[in-house]
Amino acid sequence: MRMMRIFSVILIGMPFLAIAQPGWNWPENKEKAEEKNALYSDAMKLGNYKEGVRHLSWLFANAPDLNESLYINGAKIYEGLTDAESDKAKKAAYADSAMTMYDLRIKYFGDEGEVLNRKAYKAYKYQKGRKDKYPELYALFYKAFELNGNNIFDNNLVAYMDIVRRHKLTGGSLTDVEVIDIYGQLNDIIDYKVGLGKNIDRLETYRDNIDKLLTATVTVDCSFVEANLAPKVADNPSDLKMAKKVFQLLLTGKCSDSPYFISTAQIINEAEPNYGMAIVIAKKLSAEKKYTEAEVYYNQSLELTDDNTKKGGVQLDLAKMHVARGNKSQARSNALKAIQFDPSVSSEAYTLIGHLYMGSYETCRKGVSKVEDRGVFLAAYEMYRKAGNGEGMANAKGQFPSISEIFELGLSEGETFKVGCWVNEVVTIQRRPS
Repeated sequence: MRMMRIFSVILIGMPFLAIAQPGWNWPENKEKAEEKNALYSDAMKLGNYKEGVRHLSWLFANAPDLNESLYINGAKIYEGLTDAESDKAKKAAYADSAMTMYDLRIKYFGDEGEVLNRKAYKAYKYQKGRKDKYPELYALFYKAFELNGNNIFDNNLVAYMDIVRRHKLTGGSLTDVEVIDIYGQLNDIIDYKVGLGKNIDRLETYRDNIDKLLTATVTVDCSFVEANLAPKVADNPSDLKMAKKVFQLLLTGKCSDSPYFISTAQIINEAEPNYGMAIVIAKKLSAEKKYTEAEVYYNQSLELTDDNTKKGGVQLDLAKMHVARGNKSQARSNALKAIQFDPSVSSEAYTLIGHLYMGSYETCRKGVSKVEDRGVFLAAYEMYRKAGNGEGMANAKGQFPSISEIFELGLSEGETFKVGCWVNEVVTIQRRPS
C-alpha cells in the first residue's frame, strides 16, 4: 500500500505532457515540441490565432507527423484568421493555408475520403467567390464525391452543383453531358438519403435548388434530352438509373409530350411500382385517349395506396375517363365510389352524374310519355341538389315536364316513378316553373 502511495506521488509530480501518449510521434527535441504544442493550444483557446500560427509553424517544420490534431486545429486557426481578416488578399492567403491543413492531414494521417468531405465543405465556403479557384474546387468536389458516394455530407450536395455551374460558365472544360451526369449522381445520392427517412424536407429543398442550378448551367430542353440521353434508355431499358435521370430531366424541361416521357415512366414503374408514378402514367395515357391502357394504371394506383383521399381522386379520374369513353353507367359507378372514399369530392362527383343524366335525354326518351322522357331531368336535378350546384338545379328544373303534360297523363305532382334506360332511378314528379 505504501509503495502505491509513493508511485502516485511520483506520477503527480511529473509534467502531464511528459507521460507517454498513444498516437503521438514526438521528435528528438521532445521537450521543445511539448512546449510548442501547449503554447499553440492555449493561443487557439484564447482566440489568439496569429500567436498560435507562430508555434504551429515550428511543429510543422520539426514534427509534421506529431499528431492528427495538429492539422485539425491548424485548419480551425487559419479559418479563424480568415473570418477575422478584412483585407481581401490576406483573407485569401489565410483561406489557402486552411486548405493546406487538410492536404497535410491526408499526407501524414490518411483517411482521404473523410478529410476531403470536410475540406470540400470549407473550400466552398471560403473560395467559391474566386474564379481562379474554380478548376481546383471542381477537382476537389469530384474526388470527394468519388470517394464518399452516398456518405457525402448533405451540405456538399448543392455546393457541388453550384461549383459545376461556376466552373462551366467561366470557361471550364465541362460538357453538357458531363453536367447532366453529375446532376444524376446528386439525385441518386438524395434518393438514397431520403430512403433513410431522415431530413426529408431539407433534402427535397436541396433537390429543388439543384434543379434550379442545372437549368442555370445548361439549356435543358426537350430536344437536348431526346438527342443526348433518351436514346440510351431505349437501347438499354434495364438501366433504371438512366431511366430515372431522363424522366427527371423531362419533368424539369416540361417535356411531358415527349414520346420518351411515358416509356421511361413505365420502365421506372415496372421496376419500382409506385402510386405517384402509376397516376402520372394513367393520366397521360388517358389524355392521349389510350383508355384501356390508362385503366390498367389507374387500377394499379388504387392497389398501391391505402390513403382514402388518394383513392377518391383516382375513382373520380376513372369516372371522367369513362365519361370520355361514353361509358355512362361505369362513370356513375366510379363517381359514387369516389364519394365513398372521400366525401370532400361529393360536389364534383354528383355534378358529374347530373351532367350524365342531363345528356341522356335523346338516347333514353321513348316518345310515349313526355313525363317519363323528362324523368332524366328530374334525376339530374336530384344529383345537382346533392352537389349543392344551384346552376345545375336551375338548368334541370327548366327541363321538367309542364303542368299540362303531367295532367294530360292523369298524373300528379309528388308521385314517383322509375326512370328507365341506364339511369334506373326513382324520381318524384315535379313541374317546370311557368
